[in-house]
Amino acid sequence: MKLIIPMAGMGKRMRPHTLTIPKPLIPIAGIPIVQRLAEEITKVSKSKIEEIGFIIGDFGKDVEEKLIKIAENLGTKGVIYYQKEALGTGHAIYCAEPSLKGKVIVAFADTLFKADFNLDEETSSVIWTKNVENPETFGVVKKDVNGYITDFIEKPKQFVSDEAIIGIYYFKEGETLKEELKYLIDNNIRGNNEYQLTDALENMKNKNIKFKTAAVTEWLDCGNKDATVHTNKRILHHLGNKISAESEQNYSVIIEPCFIGKGTIINNSVIGPYVSVGKNTLIKNSVISNSIIQNNCEITESVFSNSIIGNNVKINKPKDDLSIGDYNVIK
Repeated sequence: MKLIIPMAGMGKRMRPHTLTIPKPLIPIAGIPIVQRLAEEITKVSKSKIEEIGFIIGDFGKDVEEKLIKIAENLGTKGVIYYQKEALGTGHAIYCAEPSLKGKVIVAFADTLFKADFNLDEETSSVIWTKNVENPETFGVVKKDVNGYITDFIEKPKQFVSDEAIIGIYYFKEGETLKEELKYLIDNNIRGNNEYQLTDALENMKNKNIKFKTAAVTEWLDCGNKDATVHTNKRILHHLGNKISAESEQNYSVIIEPCFIGKGTIINNSVIGPYVSVGKNTLIKNSVISNSIIQNNCEITESVFSNSIIGNNVKINKPKDDLSIGDYNVIK
């Protein structure tokens, strides 16, 4: 089994955090989004993930090395592919053309999920879905009485289905997907001026390739700041407290669940619930809940919630809802 993770987007909705690192490397409960995604897919796949192909932009060698390390820590091989121009989801996947062989899972890197199924690898193709309350804002599927997909509908204006596509797909034969994507690109078939994965899926369906769905129990979005804070909350809910033995809490209260990283010192503060604090951060005289704080920060006399704080940030006396990128000083 191969895993393809397109992650070349600029992450504009997550700025300022994505000005310094790609969105999929932002930590959720201390672990990068893309790593958590790969771990969850490994759990539902019966076959061993033998290769992870990361499709990136010009992110630099440091990011590439981190991605390769993520793959190696999962006991597999990491391969870097490049999407040099934003030409759509179909184009992004085709950039990993050498890996589109045999059994393939494609998973877009702004989605996390919880599932209690094992992937049926004998089905031609499987699409992960979740029932949603607002299907008009998603791509949805319709199914026949046997559970096979009959239609893909993008953001339906009238109700046709509440079963939304979450951005994770399985193909028993990656070569078939590769052929359909190549056809779109060779013939310049675009939707909204981009090569769309859904067009390739529609062509496959019209050639009698059967698509089934696999419903997840929870779908967690990391598309913007508020959604990412909520995802951090839900992951901590599932994980419980994770406090490093190499951290200190002095005259402080930690309200579960929280993640506290190695080397972090918390003095005279109330932290939690649902707070993730990275490595080597100092927090003094503060009250913080439902937030993500990354590495090497210094936070004093602060009260805030629903916030993301980047790396190497110094904050003194801010309040309320914050979104602060790396290397900022707030007084």
